[in-house]
Amino acid sequence: MFEEFNVNDLESKKEILEVKLKESKEQIDKLLEIENKNYDNFVKAYQEIGEGINIFLTPIFHIDSVKNSEITTKVYEECLPLISNYETELSQNVNIYTSLKDIQYNYKDTLNDIQKKVLENEIRDFELSGCHLNNNLKARLKEINLRQSELSHKFSHNLLNATNSYEMIIEDYEDVKEIPESDLQLASFEEEGKTKYKFTLQMPSYVAYITYGTNRAKREELYKAYCTRAPENGKIIEEILNLKDEKSNILGFSSYAQYSLSTKMAKSEDDVISFLYELAKKGKDGGKKEIEEIKEFAKKDGIEELKSFDISYYSEKLKKEKYDLDEEFYRPYFEKESVLKGFFEFLNSIFDIEFKQANTSTWDEKATAYDIYEKGKLSSRIYIDLESRKDKRGGAWMNNWHSHYVDRHNNLHFPTAYIVCNFPQSTNETKSLLRHSDVVTLFHEMGHALHHLLSKVTEPFISGIAGVAWDTVEFPSQFLEYFSYDKTVLKQFAKHYKTGETLSDEAIDKIIKARNFQSSLNMIRQVEFALFDFKLHQNLYTSEDEVQKLLNEIRDEISVIKPPKYNKFQNGFAHIFGGGYAAGYYSYKWAEVLSADAYYMFIESENTFNKKLALKYKETILEKGGSSDMNELFYEFAQREPSVDSLLKIDGIIS
Repeated sequence: MFEEFNVNDLESKKEILEVKLKESKEQIDKLLEIENKNYDNFVKAYQEIGEGINIFLTPIFHIDSVKNSEITTKVYEECLPLISNYETELSQNVNIYTSLKDIQYNYKDTLNDIQKKVLENEIRDFELSGCHLNNNLKARLKEINLRQSELSHKFSHNLLNATNSYEMIIEDYEDVKEIPESDLQLASFEEEGKTKYKFTLQMPSYVAYITYGTNRAKREELYKAYCTRAPENGKIIEEILNLKDEKSNILGFSSYAQYSLSTKMAKSEDDVISFLYELAKKGKDGGKKEIEEIKEFAKKDGIEELKSFDISYYSEKLKKEKYDLDEEFYRPYFEKESVLKGFFEFLNSIFDIEFKQANTSTWDEKATAYDIYEKGKLSSRIYIDLESRKDKRGGAWMNNWHSHYVDRHNNLHFPTAYIVCNFPQSTNETKSLLRHSDVVTLFHEMGHALHHLLSKVTEPFISGIAGVAWDTVEFPSQFLEYFSYDKTVLKQFAKHYKTGETLSDEAIDKIIKARNFQSSLNMIRQVEFALFDFKLHQNLYTSEDEVQKLLNEIRDEISVIKPPKYNKFQNGFAHIFGGGYAAGYYSYKWAEVLSADAYYMFIESENTFNKKLALKYKETILEKGGSSDMNELFYEFAQREPSVDSLLKIDGIIS
């Protein structure tokens, strides 16, 4: 039914992959020999070959992120050029390309819409891979793709190493006296008969001190270490940008930004830029007021010039004063296992899905697998790994493993996915107690996972998140986030881990009221990142200095507080240099318009548990995967075009 997660004998994976890729090439050659090619005997078989390679590779790449070691990195780096070469050769195989074109033309009257979408996407991607180019240009594209993969992995690896190599030891309790007890327990250790405190650049530890650390000099020390990580990535960025520009030009695009938009919902570069500036314009006045409010508050503490490393600290104090919101008070109500149980119950109540723990192997004792049932029938499996570890890459993400589809022999294949986060660690003495922001993150990643796992599309290349335009892939994740602020939903699981007491209405109201605290500042920050990313890929920036100059110009234009000169944010911008968001970071805000507008329908219905509406969303958005363009699916769900105003209203930026 489900494949077991197994990366035993990891060091043999390179040799096994070589055999699998050789077999796949032979299988494709046999497909190409078919005289009368049609959708069933060629396209479905071709998709199944691709799905098989993905199923084999995903655990190998996944383990390098969640249990990183010299061996996992070695195997990753051995497998990367093999799969990169294979995929590049495949994407430039003109015989496959012409076969797909012929099937599209010959059977255009008998293909259904889903089959047409598979062919449309594949033919487009072959053309974007340079299938139509001469052999010299194809060879160069192959070199570029391989080098890009290597550089992206190196960028992420440098960042991980830099994050893990730093420690700040504090001996004076006065410097940590404001830090929540649960964070302090994780930071404390005994040495030479004295209690000391260790803070790292791992996100839970970093956030704890930058938000609650009493000693301003220590906050700056930690902040500086964080925003100057991996300086060697500056040179990697230069090479990545040059390669992307060269690739775009070879494929006939004026820039990488233009190339990127060829597979997205946004239609033009001007659409993206004007969208981002519209948000910046509507948020800047509010951002100025919010930063002035922090400055005035900090003056009470004798701070005449607010610095970047002060913002989290004084924002938290201001937030507590305005809303009487104490994170430490809430954390006992958000114990990890209790949150998961209540979250599953909520999802069952609106989507008719049930989670049951699976008896299967995982990669760590803290990782758990759950089988998902729909109306009593098994439909998918999810692996959940929430606690931070030193050998785990920072951040949070969802990764798909298997896809939902029906094969040539009419066998149904069930989907699987992973959710990975970096929440506070549990020990024998301490439970993993989450911040509400961690709860929001969990909802976000589950939104991605359900988009993949609840798919009912029968073709693997457009099932789940496959084939979904990058600038709309965040829609389901951000949509589910909104429910993590709903009182009725929170009461499902916000229960004290010792007493079982449910979080009071008054305490929940504070979370809801505080949701829009500094919403303009947060929006401007995201717009800053998005503009930097998009403009960086509109023209060629060939040096670290030019990259920094662009970032400075954008900050001068839209930001309301300037970071120190030593801040090298770009060297840690893994979304675009180590992940897939290059010229696409704007997608977070683009998709947020869709998610806010969808959630606003629940607000207007005055019922968060509006099951009829939730099931319509499940059927029109989640189950359809990448089978139709998201603008069409959204219209089918909402019966109208999306509006940016819903987002700005929910965020309290406009009334």
